[in-house]
Amino acid sequence: MSFSNKVAILGSSRTPFVKSQTHYLGKSNQDMLGAALADLIHKTKIEGELLGDFIAGAIMNHPLDWNLSRETVLGSALSPETPGLTIQRACGTGLEAVNLIALKIASGQITAGIGGGSDTNSDIPLFGQRKLTHFLIKLQQAKGIREKLAALKDFRLGMLKPQVPEVREPRTGLSMGEHCELMVKEWQISRRDQDELAYRSHQNAAKAYDEGFYDDLIIPFASLSRDTITRKDSSLEKLASLKPAFDKTDKGSLTAGNSTPLTDGASVVLLGSPEWGKKHQLEPLAYFTDCEVAAVDFVHGAGLLMAPTIAIARLLARNQLSLQDFDYYEIHEAFAGQVLCTLKAWESAEYCQRALHLKKPLGSIDVQKMNIKGGSLALGHPFAATGGRLVGAAAKILAQKGNGRILISVCTAGGMGVAAIIER
Repeated sequence: MSFSNKVAILGSSRTPFVKSQTHYLGKSNQDMLGAALADLIHKTKIEGELLGDFIAGAIMNHPLDWNLSRETVLGSALSPETPGLTIQRACGTGLEAVNLIALKIASGQITAGIGGGSDTNSDIPLFGQRKLTHFLIKLQQAKGIREKLAALKDFRLGMLKPQVPEVREPRTGLSMGEHCELMVKEWQISRRDQDELAYRSHQNAAKAYDEGFYDDLIIPFASLSRDTITRKDSSLEKLASLKPAFDKTDKGSLTAGNSTPLTDGASVVLLGSPEWGKKHQLEPLAYFTDCEVAAVDFVHGAGLLMAPTIAIARLLARNQLSLQDFDYYEIHEAFAGQVLCTLKAWESAEYCQRALHLKKPLGSIDVQKMNIKGGSLALGHPFAATGGRLVGAAAKILAQKGNGRILISVCTAGGMGVAAIIER
């Protein structure tokens, strides 16, 4: 264990995850994050509690959700003296938020806190061109009619065209899906293997729902009580019939079925010292042991979504563990192809030597132990909320099992990766 003091995972809550621009139209990140936080406060009975910190974030954050985390606290039943910090590490935001709370607890700075995240593509702000902003500032600052008329000469109708945030890499101009297409071609990942992984994700999620696994993890919100993306009736035949979504030639293999859809939702996780948990009559579900973040130079050819392989290699080395020393693996499924590239890279002696600086490959894992309650392909991926979902589910899996160790991995935009170890 790398942390000097144990950090207990004491509870988690999340909204149902839904396809963007459907059920949560009119809901903001603050609405969703506030609902998840309210449920977590209620079920852990910490109303009025002064926590050390509430750290959360969003990727698609509306300017009107200014100071998101602090405002969410002020709208909650926590003590208004609880501080809030808003962060962003692309799709790793939620896991990084949990990590920051864990680090504060482990160092003794605080005794308890909540980490999480929220994202919506149904409340995307339309904003004006930067040139329009600069023009309006100059017009406002102009003195007298002559200066204002002179400033008006710089106005162009094109300035009025609104801009919409795009999920593209600014350095390459490519979407994450287009980058993943490059990766699966490099690693020679077949379309059938991608569809089979997606099918397994949906089947595992549907089984988990039938077993009631998500009953106490997902809160009712906007007249929903479960995710809307999971498909119990999914089949390999249906997945195989879908057309490529990014490379639309016959060489493309990423489809709407083996890629995560744009998703809305929020999640939060309560962590504390074992002593704080005991004082509040909260049994630890599991312990947050360690976390690592890494990045790759995707601008000059590295696979955009391969950074988790580096983060995991460092994490394993620091904790003197092998890749096989885990009971389960919670690997974020941005795309089925991205997961399969990661699995293949772990088995590659050449890659592990070149990219991970290891003398031998990390080896393979038993895929039957991966995403056993469904992954992002079946449950959805609200960017900043995925980390909280993964930690909450992993902690419950270990609580039900009674012991064990889980490896969590999240790839992110910007060529980054976040990995963590959860133990009981």
